[in-house]
Amino acid sequence: MTTTTLAALVPLLPFLGAVAGLLLGRTAPGFVRPLAVLPPLASLVLAALVAVRQGGGRAVDAATLLTPTGSVPVDLALHIDGFAALVAILVAFVATCVQIYSTGYLRDDPRYPSYAALVSLFTSAMLLVVYSGDLIVLLVGWEVMGICSYFLVGHYWGTPEARAASLKAFLVTKLGDVPFLIGLFALGTDAGSFRITRVLGAVASGGLDHPTLIALLLLAGVAGKSAQFPLHTWLPDAMAGPTPVSALIHAATMVAAGVYFTARLLPVFEASAAAMTVLAVMAAVTMLGSGLAALAQDDIKRVLAYSTIGQLGYMTGALAVGDRGAAVFHLLSHGAFKALLFLAAGAVIHAAGTNSLAAMSRMSHLRDRVPDAFWTMTVALLALAAIPPFSGFFSKESVLGAAERLATGHPGPAPGAAGWVVLVAALATALLTAAYATRLWLLAFRGRGAEAPDHGRQPLTMTVVLWVLAVPSLAFGALAYRTLPGWFDGGSLAPTLLTSILGTGLALVGGLLTYGAWQRAAARAPRVPLGAVAAHPEGDAGLVEAEAIAAHEPAYGDIAEAPDPADPGRLLLGPLYGPAAAGFHLDAVYSALFVRPVLGAASLVRFLDREVVDTYVRGAAALPRLLGAAVRRAQTGNVQTYVSALLAGTVVLTVAVLLVASGA
Repeated sequence: MTTTTLAALVPLLPFLGAVAGLLLGRTAPGFVRPLAVLPPLASLVLAALVAVRQGGGRAVDAATLLTPTGSVPVDLALHIDGFAALVAILVAFVATCVQIYSTGYLRDDPRYPSYAALVSLFTSAMLLVVYSGDLIVLLVGWEVMGICSYFLVGHYWGTPEARAASLKAFLVTKLGDVPFLIGLFALGTDAGSFRITRVLGAVASGGLDHPTLIALLLLAGVAGKSAQFPLHTWLPDAMAGPTPVSALIHAATMVAAGVYFTARLLPVFEASAAAMTVLAVMAAVTMLGSGLAALAQDDIKRVLAYSTIGQLGYMTGALAVGDRGAAVFHLLSHGAFKALLFLAAGAVIHAAGTNSLAAMSRMSHLRDRVPDAFWTMTVALLALAAIPPFSGFFSKESVLGAAERLATGHPGPAPGAAGWVVLVAALATALLTAAYATRLWLLAFRGRGAEAPDHGRQPLTMTVVLWVLAVPSLAFGALAYRTLPGWFDGGSLAPTLLTSILGTGLALVGGLLTYGAWQRAAARAPRVPLGAVAAHPEGDAGLVEAEAIAAHEPAYGDIAEAPDPADPGRLLLGPLYGPAAAGFHLDAVYSALFVRPVLGAASLVRFLDREVVDTYVRGAAALPRLLGAAVRRAQTGNVQTYVSALLAGTVVLTVAVLLVASGA
């Protein structure tokens, strides 16, 4: 079988699994779980074979004309280079882990068949984005992911939080997709083709007439999809969906798509120094803002959501300094440990067992009750904090090294100031990342919350997946930084001495400061009693979780008390704690700037339509209505009246004729 055929099957198999799952979900429920697990597993095997055959060498290209357009053609094309080959393995690997985990996590969910089918469709769409060699075909996968995220985030549609979160995710990402679509059409028009290879060829020959405009339009879509400032606000609220969905979105699909797209078309952005500067500033603001916000969240999944935003900021920062190898290296590393973090958080949430399931201030004694989640999540948090020798250290240091090279005068596609912006923000974020990772570990596993009912051991499928993901979280970075340059552009990914010392030192400082603040806060804080625990009528961990997740502070389900004051984040952030916990009130700002004016304009239009336009319509109909009423009154049904009227009319006409005749 040719490499092209194998590559075509990689996104096709999950798609067929999704179709079969939707068709057989009700009639043959016994096939649902095999149809959920086997297609992504087969795609993983095929993606690995494609990667072996591609070998980091010359890209695999194949195309057939999809449809003539009369101008710029659209091709069903594959373009598989080292980046695409490895990212496809990540997507299929994480999707397989999520599907296996979900068989245990959502085992009692009545909507599991549709959930599993949508996850498979989600996976297929992302694989299409990864392998596509044509921008319009890539756009199809891009938009299908948006639809799938809408349904999956809103899986618990019975809760208002899930409904609001799914709608918000859809609208905010669509807000970025509109300029993204315009940018794609402008790029195809300038290059004369939507084929990625021809677009890159046109860039190399200086064939783009509007590089800055195109790059900025595309960046809007990237910011929406990859949750970068200012279009990042949908991602924390998306935690209202099932935890395995969060793992899939944050680790391998949706938010990874924007970074991957930018990496694949990086020469388009490098053609504009202004666009690269905007990308650097966007990355810096995203990293710092998300780090501060994560340090103030009480919901364990919202901490991880802001963490994802910050780690994506690292990736876009690497792209802003022109090193897509470092960006994709961190994308691969982050995919493993972030999937582990979310799936371990699912086990923690299940063990906590209250209606404020995700609130870390309510957790207690979970280390002994979920030892597998404790140890694997510890590994993932160390990788997140970039502590050597865990994988996050090597991938994050590759980003810092790339920024340092540009900042210290090495030639690059962006101004040296962009390198300094990314470097300083990334180092500060390293401290914040270690701080909120330490805080999460302390509150979740050494917390002072009240004891919750013990729900027993986790299903084996959940536990096995955690340990499988722990392996790359621990060992991937040390192996990858030596081998990945051959798959990418050949640039070094090895840690540099200066940034390694600075980054690791700041991470240790952040962890130690948080631990000290936690001890100080715990010494003077009373134990907070847990309120009444209300059981969910359906009893499933995932369904209980849906009711647990509050979209904003200070709602905590059934519990009326304030959060436990033994929170190191309060001491570390001081007066910034409140604004950071509320995401710096960006939702309120957007509501004031955009939502309220639109609603006000809609109210004005409705008033004008009702009071002005309808008044003219009613006035135009009034005269015929009055004439009709007069005629209706004349229709009495009395024959004598009709004859009298006829005679009277005849007399009037006769008199009129005589008068006219006499006058003549």
